[in-house]
Amino acid sequence: MATIRDVAKEAGVSVATVSRVLNDNGYVGADTRKRVMETIKHLNYSPNEVARSLYKRESRLIGLLLPDITNPFFPQLARGVEDEVNRSGFRLLLGNSDEDATKELDYIQTFVQNQVVGIISATNNTDSDNYKELDLPVVFLDRTPKNYPSVFADGRDGGRIAAKALVERGATKITLIKGPAHVQPAQDRFQGALSELSQAAVDFSVLSTTSYAFEDAKKWAEELFAKYPDTDGVISSNDIVAIAILHEALRLGRNIPEDVQIIGFDDIPQSSLSYPSLSTIRQPAYEMGQEAAKLLIRMIKKEQEIEQTIQLPVTLVERNTTRKVDEK
Repeated sequence: MATIRDVAKEAGVSVATVSRVLNDNGYVGADTRKRVMETIKHLNYSPNEVARSLYKRESRLIGLLLPDITNPFFPQLARGVEDEVNRSGFRLLLGNSDEDATKELDYIQTFVQNQVVGIISATNNTDSDNYKELDLPVVFLDRTPKNYPSVFADGRDGGRIAAKALVERGATKITLIKGPAHVQPAQDRFQGALSELSQAAVDFSVLSTTSYAFEDAKKWAEELFAKYPDTDGVISSNDIVAIAILHEALRLGRNIPEDVQIIGFDDIPQSSLSYPSLSTIRQPAYEMGQEAAKLLIRMIKKEQEIEQTIQLPVTLVERNTTRKVDEK
């Protein structure tokens, strides 16, 4: 990998001259600047962003903290953040906390040590002192803290839409999956669906779960059909759990959607690839990431009248795990 000294040597200039070109700081003749830039391109030299930040005393780094990078929903968020950050001339540092408070703190400290100018966090510790002590802007993504700007989807409406869709499609014995208690979006979805089902002429049961992890999803699916074997409709806490329930229903010989209808939540890429393809509530993950990045950058630039909350709408994506609305 080429260094700044390699660039200086091949271009026939000093390291200081290369640094002035990179940082657009100080006078460099037009011919010399052109020669240095051509050498940088020829050697495929990539300056160290942290070093440049320290030199200029102006960082272009933003930290993004996710709770579980193995959940396909979060890479979609991250891509939206990254694309918007790059468009604005910033760069992204990524951390994966695994919902571990100690690991989360370690990443926050790493971000600070690397001179980030702001943090976007999608973790669940929204009230943690880790954030209160930071002297830089923070935006929460897919989370709804009381004291920080945030970008999130309308989970309550998503829950209502899912419940209404199953009722309209003839489900009469519905199981509502309650997501992890420590994840606020999961509780919003649950409360939305609960309010709709409570007013409908259907029987429904609640199955509480404690995680969204792949390794636990199969367990929730098996528990559902063991406890509620007559279930003919499922409102899942997310798409991962919904796909596990779909597989378990098929293993038990249930026809989808004739015997059991299933609605997920998120619309991860895998939901359209399952068989049958999964009906779900779509969260605009990529757009959420974009909006969080835009909001943080406005805060970094100290713009006036910055929104404290940005809520994006959700929509029902009808595929093949639900019947058409006029079918019974």
